[in-house]
Amino acid sequence: MTVTNLKPNMDHWQERVDLAAAFRWTVRLNMHEGVSNHFSVSVSPEGTQFLMNPNQVHFSRIKASDLLMIDANDPSTLEGPDAPDPTAWGLHGGVHKACAHARCVMHVHSTYATVLASLADSTLPPVDQNACMFYDRVVVDEGYGGLAFEEEGARCAAMLTDPKKKVMVMGNHGILVMGDTVAETFNRMYFFERAVQNYIKALQTGQPLRVIPHEIAEKTASEIESYPEQDVRHLAELKAILDSEGSDYAA
Repeated sequence: MTVTNLKPNMDHWQERVDLAAAFRWTVRLNMHEGVSNHFSVSVSPEGTQFLMNPNQVHFSRIKASDLLMIDANDPSTLEGPDAPDPTAWGLHGGVHKACAHARCVMHVHSTYATVLASLADSTLPPVDQNACMFYDRVVVDEGYGGLAFEEEGARCAAMLTDPKKKVMVMGNHGILVMGDTVAETFNRMYFFERAVQNYIKALQTGQPLRVIPHEIAEKTASEIESYPEQDVRHLAELKAILDSEGSDYAA
């Protein structure tokens, strides 16, 4: 889908539009948390320059032109009039500096994923097809150290060096999801919440779980990873819905 740049002086317009759409749809899914939480997408080869939502703006109001350009190697960013949230700087800046493979990073406190993060065992077993998508592809952080200022962000980033593992369950906190594009990352975040929702509801029945064997879980995860264009089509359809409703997300 080609997006017309309504702000010709702004670079990386496609990434801006995609990220703005992700913010808007995250609200529809009730996976936002007021004016907290952040999404970012790298726009430089080394990954340290990235677009991110402005400080304390509700996801439902974010437009493509609102997104901040951040340089993780420039601490003076925190002193400007459009300074990002310090915790966003700490977590997203830390991840983009340490993990070049993390082109897009989404952090939410969505309900079911945060329930999982609150359990003594925060692993997600392969109990359904969606859960298999994340089999052996999740980092569980059990060392919560408070708000994600720079030191905490660096600690989290140090756990994300394996490019195979693109979800972090941040114990006592929420989740962090990574990907190569906005579409891939949003799709992954969406399906992780769906998978955890099913798992938590299965636990609530009190009945034994039917856990998928290792070989089948890994096979299914690999098949999903190679499934063509689901993430691209998912985001394209969401943008088409927003467009049909006259949303200003792409302004």
